[in-house]
Amino acid sequence: MSAKAVRNPSAVAAAVYLGVSFLAAAAFAVLATLKGETSWPSRVIGAAWVFLLTTIVLMPVVIPWVRNRAEGR
Repeated sequence: MSAKAVRNPSAVAAAVYLGVSFLAAAAFAVLATLKGETSWPSRVIGAAWVFLLTTIVLMPVVIPWVRNRAEGR
């Protein structure tokens, strides 16, 4: 059995969109910290909001893309 057949496309897709969402939230937190005009709770809530919205947007895009790549299309 090949390594490609063992991987679950749904798990790979989840890792991709959650990873990108985390990076977007981290970038937001870093940029908000560098700007320095907001409080820490505002930065954390903003980063959580960015993570949530990015996850919602990326889910329907990444899942079919990963499935098609896994099937060889």
